[in-house]
Amino acid sequence: MLVSLFICPICQSPLQPAADTWRCDGSLHPKQTCHPFDVARQGYVNLLPVQQKKSKNPGDSQDSIEARQRFLAAGYYQPLQNLVCQQMAQLLAQGKTATNNDEHGKNDTPETCWLDIGCGEGYYTQAMAQIGSEVSVGIDELIAADISKSALIELARASKATNRLWYQRENEQAIGLSKTAAIYPLVTSAAHLPLRAHSMTGISSIFSPILPEAFAEVLQEGGYLVIAKPDMGHLATLREVLFDSVREHDSEKFLPSLAPYFMLVDTQHVSTPLRLSVSALADLLTMTPYAYRARAENRQALLASAEAQPFETEARFVVYVLQKTADK
Repeated sequence: MLVSLFICPICQSPLQPAADTWRCDGSLHPKQTCHPFDVARQGYVNLLPVQQKKSKNPGDSQDSIEARQRFLAAGYYQPLQNLVCQQMAQLLAQGKTATNNDEHGKNDTPETCWLDIGCGEGYYTQAMAQIGSEVSVGIDELIAADISKSALIELARASKATNRLWYQRENEQAIGLSKTAAIYPLVTSAAHLPLRAHSMTGISSIFSPILPEAFAEVLQEGGYLVIAKPDMGHLATLREVLFDSVREHDSEKFLPSLAPYFMLVDTQHVSTPLRLSVSALADLLTMTPYAYRARAENRQALLASAEAQPFETEARFVVYVLQKTADK
C-alpha cells in the first residue's frame, strides 16, 4: 500500500498500519497531533474511540459468540457461505477483466480491497480470504470490521494462527507467494469507518447493519455491495414454536434506502434443511435475538422436546448484489 487505506478515527488524518502500533500523521489535526493505536497481542486493532461507544462492551456477548462459533463450525450455514463467496468471486473476476481492458497491457493493476462489515468472529471472512487460493482472482486487502472486541479477538487469533494477518503476509506478498488476502481485524463503528474515501472495491454485510451513506463514501465508483439477509420462511417452524404470533421477514425493506447510491444487479436465494440436536438448537437460540425475545418457558419447552428427537426446520437466505452508481 503506497497510500494508506486507513484514516484516524479521531482526526481523520492518514493512518499507517504497522506490526506494533498504527499511527496517524496528524496532518488534519489542528495541533498536528499524531494518534497511536496499539496492535493487540491477538492481532486486532481497536479503532473505536470511547465517544463512539454506546455501552461499555458494545456488540455481541461472549456467550453469543461462542454459540455461533460452534453452530457455524458444524456447517449448518455453509450453503450461505458458499453462495456469498461464489458471488464475490464472480464480481472480482468481472472487475479484473474490466481493469485489464482499461489498462491495455500495463503491468500495474490496482489492489482489490474488500470490507466485511459486522464480520463477527470471522466465519464468512475466513472463507472470503481464500477466494483467490485456487484461481488468479482474489482479494488483496480484507478489512474485517466489527464493533464487538470479543468477536474480533476470536477472528484475529484464527487469522494469526493461519498466517493471514496483514503484517504476516507482507513478505509473502512482496515476492508473489501469497494468493489469499491479508486480513485486518478492526474494532470500529460501521457508522464511522476509519477508511479513506473511495478506497474499497467491495463491501459485504452479512446479517449486519445497512448504512447507505457510509458504504457509498468508502466504495469506489462501480464498487459492489453484497448483502445477505434471512429470506421469507427462514426458521419458520422454530419461530412458530417460540412466538405466539410470527411476523414474516421483510428482506427487501432496506432496498429503497440504498437506491440513491446503488442499483440492484442480482438476487440469489439459498435454503438448507436443518436437523438440530438439543445442543445445536441451544446454540442457535443463543446466537440469535430469540435468546431474549422469546419467553423463557417457550425456549425451555422447545429444548425439552429436542431431547427426545432432533428439531427440524429450514434456513432460508437471500443474497443481494448491488453496484455503486456515479457519485452525486
